[in-house]
Amino acid sequence: MSTDKEDLDIDDDAPVAEEFVAENPALVAKTNLSKRRTIDNLLEERRLQRQLADYDFDL
Repeated sequence: MSTDKEDLDIDDDAPVAEEFVAENPALVAKTNLSKRRTIDNLLEERRLQRQLADYDFDL
């Protein structure tokens, strides 16, 4: 380990997360909606598989 303190280069012009959201709110909303739909589809598939596994085929 080095005991010397190194100077770090900090890029002050890099966009902050809030700035990115403010510049592209439609893109963020679309991405969030897409993620939500994917999660909903996976949950629905899991629910249907559970119902199918519980179904009594010997009626």
